[in-house]
Amino acid sequence: MSLALERLVAGTPIPFAGNRVTVVSPELAARFQPGDHLLVEQVSGALLLIPVADQQAASLAIERAEQAFAALAVVSDAAISEFFDRFAQRLENPEAWALIEAANQADIERAKARGRSTTRLLADERMRRDMIAGLRAWRDAPPTRGQVISSVEHEGWKVEQVVSPLGVVAFVFEGRPNVFADAAGVLRTGNTAVLRIGSDALGTAQAIVSHALNPALADAGLPAGAVSLVESVNHAAGWAMFADRRLSLAVARGSGQAVSQLGSIAQQAGTAVSLHGTGGAWLIADKDADAARFAAVVPRSLDRKVCNTLNVCLIHRERAAELVPLFLDALQQAGQARGQGCKLHIVDGDQHWLPKDWLDASVQVARAEGYQTEAMAETLAQDQLGKEWEWEETPEVSLHIVDDLDSAISLFNRYSPQFTVSLLSDDPQVQARFYNAVNAPFVGDGFTRWVDGQYALNKPELGLSNWESGRLFARSAILSGDGVFTLRSRMTQIDLTVKR
Repeated sequence: MSLALERLVAGTPIPFAGNRVTVVSPELAARFQPGDHLLVEQVSGALLLIPVADQQAASLAIERAEQAFAALAVVSDAAISEFFDRFAQRLENPEAWALIEAANQADIERAKARGRSTTRLLADERMRRDMIAGLRAWRDAPPTRGQVISSVEHEGWKVEQVVSPLGVVAFVFEGRPNVFADAAGVLRTGNTAVLRIGSDALGTAQAIVSHALNPALADAGLPAGAVSLVESVNHAAGWAMFADRRLSLAVARGSGQAVSQLGSIAQQAGTAVSLHGTGGAWLIADKDADAARFAAVVPRSLDRKVCNTLNVCLIHRERAAELVPLFLDALQQAGQARGQGCKLHIVDGDQHWLPKDWLDASVQVARAEGYQTEAMAETLAQDQLGKEWEWEETPEVSLHIVDDLDSAISLFNRYSPQFTVSLLSDDPQVQARFYNAVNAPFVGDGFTRWVDGQYALNKPELGLSNWESGRLFARSAILSGDGVFTLRSRMTQIDLTVKR
């Protein structure tokens, strides 16, 4: 017999992970109310309180998405294409966009007042164009629902493998208001989507839903709830979403720790996860790296801060005397292009490669809370190379001098988020050895900012996965809407005398 949890008692031991124990705190016990839910995150033992209102908000959105998924089974691919076109048209409409823009400016002002980063929050004209282009790409993408990808012919019967929708896909995004255009891509394969966006961008998200998304669904004849927003500013709503067993896939984008926790919650519920958290690209200049190529690649990998921005540069010791000055010049160019200075973290012991004026200089660094006066170059412990610099306007990067390529590979595989890496080497055999040895889904020989679904593959992406938690089963680290599917087996019998 199961009973509903009515109260928590401070000091109560709660087992987790098989043989570990965490304890209910007095603060948690005081906050808990009848109807609330308590999650025990099995990796860390964190006790997560989900207020009843957040639980209900998530459950209602998933229920609507579940109903919409059943209804989509009889909706034509042409109607889904029309939805993408109508959504794009609404974003093109000046009156609709003005309302979205006003909501976005209000979000930005609130975020600034709270000392929050706004680099990814701005819904500017560039983001608008990208959203429209992404939606039109889905409009024009060939439908894959029902596509037969293989057929095995037997005597008197056959078996086909058929692409089929997966189900309800849940997304948690932190602050990027363009996620609706990305996440809506799951409709291309007949799935439905439930989204929770961070509090910083909630007003913008609500405006997009009201003035573009919902009207487009209605105009195209798609069921309400096919793409829906969880109306809550609380992280608890995201926990409730990912703990719901009705999900077919849980997608999280945001900071590394929050994404990891959400992934753990979904996995506890038995839901497949796609996690897009810690980023930061690495660049390795080997002993035969072309200097001109190196000087061109660095600033073009630091034009703005996103997950594929250059975060760590490793230079072969034999080339340090030549390439370190080029690197410093390129870093300054990246800052000047934004009307800013720059910030360098150099591994302790490598300081002698820097000019004295770098070691003595200070710089005004744009932080979320405003400009701060800091040393232009600071030392960094080698075991901190994995730290991702979440800079606002002032390019920020780490530098380390390595003895050889094997050392660079070892450092990447040990300390990086195992995400994006480029090797500058003119030796094809070295490139091949590097590709096989480095544990990353995205490997290149030039600038790092190519890692993007729409830019690289002409497909709006739902997120980019690193390999921190292992390689991904049967799919690319670029998750796109047409990659969210399952396979069904369909048998056709011709000869009625067939038997086993």
